[in-house]
Amino acid sequence: MSTLDTELNTEAEGTESQTEAPAATGADYSEIIYNGIWKNNPALVQLLGLCPLLAVTSTVVNAIGLGLATLVVLVGANIAVSLIRNYVTDAVRLPAFVMIIASFVTSIELIMQAYTYELYQILGIFIPLIVTNCAILGRADSFAARNPVLPSALDGLMMGLGFMAVLVILGAMRELIGQGTLFSDMHLLLGDIAINWKVEVFNDYPDVLFAILPPGAFIGLGLLIALKNSWDEKAKERAEKNKADTEAVDRRVRVTG
Repeated sequence: MSTLDTELNTEAEGTESQTEAPAATGADYSEIIYNGIWKNNPALVQLLGLCPLLAVTSTVVNAIGLGLATLVVLVGANIAVSLIRNYVTDAVRLPAFVMIIASFVTSIELIMQAYTYELYQILGIFIPLIVTNCAILGRADSFAARNPVLPSALDGLMMGLGFMAVLVILGAMRELIGQGTLFSDMHLLLGDIAINWKVEVFNDYPDVLFAILPPGAFIGLGLLIALKNSWDEKAKERAEKNKADTEAVDRRVRVTG
């Protein structure tokens, strides 16, 4: 009996060690940061969460408000999912993740109602709709459910920052082209300290309504995606050229040596 118990315990320990994800190294952390900000950006590469991205980015303050709310939910959901990943069965995995995300979204919604009520009214239905944001559920299921807490928190932070960066850039583009201003109504988010933050880039600027309307959002996002793809293509060409030059130098060294 003692030999059998020892074998069973050894086998169980081996199974646990196989299911437990290894701790991320420094290189892994760098990859997580790079993926979230650039390589696997939720908005520019995965094309997730486009409904709120296109709907509320008419100004910078709207973009920052929605971006911060999404960021907090992403980090919180990833941490919570990582903590319970070994205690939730596959049968209830997705419902449990949705409940966790909904809890964080409800908390953010109540906080915004208490402290930034006017901005909450402007963002409207798109705050509770964060629950259905595929980027958040996707990261919870594909990453946080398979990794420890620290890498999961970093992944949520970087994905949230990457998503918010696209929101802010698109919001700045649309506000600048549509109204000729930047950072208007920032006091809705930051209070009285930001009342005078509005920058009038162009005086007597005729409003370009097209940039503020949804078609302007689609065109602006398309331009950002095109710029990213062009940048990646040029970086790839430079890397291939450097690799070819290095190989050529190595061949010459071998011949002369």
